[in-house]
Amino acid sequence: MAPTPVTIITGFLGAGKTTLILHLIPQLPQTYKLALLKNEFGDVAVDSQLAGSASISGVRELLNGCICCNLVGQLSDALFQLRDSVAPSRIIIETSGSAFPATLAMEVNRVSRENPGSFTLDGVISVIDVENWKGYDDTSYTAKMQAKYTDLIVFNKWELVDERMFEDALDRVGDLDVQVAWVKSQRGWVDVEVIMGIDGAMVRDEGLRGAIEFNEDNAYGDHHHHHHQEEVEVLSVVLTNEDVTKPPQSVVLESFEDMLLSAPKDEVYRIKGLVLSSRPPPDSTGDRKPSIAVDSEGQSLYVLNWAFGRWTYTPLPSTAFSAMEKASARLTFILARGESGKWIRRLENGDFIALEGEGGQKEKGSLKIDKIG
Repeated sequence: MAPTPVTIITGFLGAGKTTLILHLIPQLPQTYKLALLKNEFGDVAVDSQLAGSASISGVRELLNGCICCNLVGQLSDALFQLRDSVAPSRIIIETSGSAFPATLAMEVNRVSRENPGSFTLDGVISVIDVENWKGYDDTSYTAKMQAKYTDLIVFNKWELVDERMFEDALDRVGDLDVQVAWVKSQRGWVDVEVIMGIDGAMVRDEGLRGAIEFNEDNAYGDHHHHHHQEEVEVLSVVLTNEDVTKPPQSVVLESFEDMLLSAPKDEVYRIKGLVLSSRPPPDSTGDRKPSIAVDSEGQSLYVLNWAFGRWTYTPLPSTAFSAMEKASARLTFILARGESGKWIRRLENGDFIALEGEGGQKEKGSLKIDKIG
């Protein structure tokens, strides 16, 4: 059983965290089970009642305290309770406005280490209210730490201010000396693939084509093609043999891992896709999930989901091999604005995505890269 991915969403009071979550739900497959662990002050969980009405599979509340301070010891129990009661595809932790995200991330990692195969931290998302950032950025140490110790910043409510005020908020984040990816929301809406990516649960529940529609015209599904934001650039990458009459070869895992390790978090939001491998590939933790099907060449197919410097592989059944269409790798890169040219050159160099040749030799193969949108 694959570990349950955990996404932490933090941000100062009123930044729009719950709105962001509620906009993610309609973008998910109907069978995808999202659980919410919510930290609030007081004993009336209005936001959680709202979340429950939006078809979230399970909600667990930690009330009357801060989840990163006096309630941090309850986090492990709450995670396991959600996992055991609703078997979610993913758990989102929505913090109170005063929570310190680094403490939560360390606690999730501790639980993961002590309970192998239980959970995996997929990312920390900080929501910034551009309209009010100047005020609480000046007065709140917590607001600054929420922006600094994160994997992705979502600028919210920027539509309510002029461009100069947004640039000021961007400059103030830059003054924190962080190299963090960022996107603007569209009235609280952000593409689910930027926040969560395509994970194994989507593939298992919806079938391969339902979750990842790989084809030359659209590498990641029509909904993304119509809605992806101008801050995001997307590359479709397909690796095949030079000789298309030969069966597809496995990728060189060592070179591929070099690419995953070297991808800067302020340039690359997500790397996802399908990878053919002659042996179980290692996750970022070093874990290797055994294959569940092999082709005539003894190779197996995996879904890769890379996010914020961490990645997982999910093995696929034999019915998924047809989606490769003789390719060895079919990948989608979701990049920060202005980074696609650099990454096209890096990939075309051939050092990162290569094929296993005879006698252990590395072969370059044929690489096709398309910029989408």
